[in-house]
Amino acid sequence: MPRNVLMTGIGGLSVALLVTGALGAYRVFSYLAALLILATFAVPAIEAGERERSVAPFTGLIAGLAVFFLVGLTGIWLLWDPAVVEYSYVLGVPEPTLVYFAFIWLLPLLGAIYYSLIFDRIGGEGIVDDILERARDAQRTEQFPLAPDQIERTTDLEVEDDD
Repeated sequence: MPRNVLMTGIGGLSVALLVTGALGAYRVFSYLAALLILATFAVPAIEAGERERSVAPFTGLIAGLAVFFLVGLTGIWLLWDPAVVEYSYVLGVPEPTLVYFAFIWLLPLLGAIYYSLIFDRIGGEGIVDDILERARDAQRTEQFPLAPDQIERTTDLEVEDDD
């Protein structure tokens, strides 16, 4: 998928967030905000997958985040009502707060910790060295917009004396 299409989609999500926020449609706003978060995480994974011709290892993390956000936001909006002053409690916490904490904070955090623990299998030293070497090769062979021009210099130490 071309980068311009991805960035246009993220820009469209941003505009939709502004519109829903201005209209006070906070339930829709929360789902769009979760989608924007997922999209910003997914773009590098998608681009890496296209370059490497394989699915990036973080696809599972993004899918997990999507499920957690969907369940968490749906649980919050089904259980929470501003007109209600008394809630059912689980583990000493109101149910909407527990859903919020579990699905929006705790489970994504545990997913990130899980990926950090298995990173050696998906991003070990050999993989990182290969990525760095390819980046160095690209920097040597390509001109980048903000990089200074590379000048070919000879290292001849012989200087002719005109005297």
